[in-house]
Amino acid sequence: MVFTFFAVFMRVGAVVSLLPGIGEQTMSMRTRLCVALALSAALWPMLAEHAHLPGADWAPAAPQLFLVLLAETVAGLVLGIALRLMLVVLQLAGSIAAQSTAISQIAGAGVTPDPMPAMGNILVMAGIALALTLGLHVKAAVMIAWSYEMLPFGRFPDGADMASWGTASVSRGFALALALAGPFVLLSFLYNLTLGAINRAMPQLMVAFVGAPFITGAGLVLLMLAGPVMLRIWVGALDDVLADPLAVPR
Repeated sequence: MVFTFFAVFMRVGAVVSLLPGIGEQTMSMRTRLCVALALSAALWPMLAEHAHLPGADWAPAAPQLFLVLLAETVAGLVLGIALRLMLVVLQLAGSIAAQSTAISQIAGAGVTPDPMPAMGNILVMAGIALALTLGLHVKAAVMIAWSYEMLPFGRFPDGADMASWGTASVSRGFALALALAGPFVLLSFLYNLTLGAINRAMPQLMVAFVGAPFITGAGLVLLMLAGPVMLRIWVGALDDVLADPLAVPR
């Protein structure tokens, strides 16, 4: 019984360590440990009955126990990486948007240790707050429970399947980030096109200095208008990942 609970905890703990919001370094290690233990205690009775876990008399030898715990940890990391990639999408979208609107020099302290512009920090913090408000921890618990159908207990994920899944997931993440930052890229294109036309008409005018306040202000206004739509699209994509984290995007 103890070994089975510990094996479940290894998978749950790996997911919690990468879970957006809860798995951030700004959260104390004690808090993350308590969340992992609470989720393990809540899921273990149900998993013991429905996920074909070993019985209460399961007492494996040390080598077998090590392999089982390692397999469960790897399975949890795969699930956690699938969710963490969605947070990277917001970081990348914020960086693209900030670079396109000349706000990338404005940095700020965020919830992640990765350096990023203030616009990226705003999107990440808003996305985490929205996801947790909509029950990310509950959806993650359901995902972990269903993961035993996709990644059976004590078995390592197939390497070829994980390679194709990882490549497709990263590709989907970049495409989603560029789509989220699309309005800012379009604004940057129109801005530079306008500056080029003005420069041809009035070569003596320092158009870069004249247009800098405009692109910065327009970028902030666009963030205010497009931010809620971006977060709504991102939450929908996050829900799709939570529903089927190992689905290979087409």
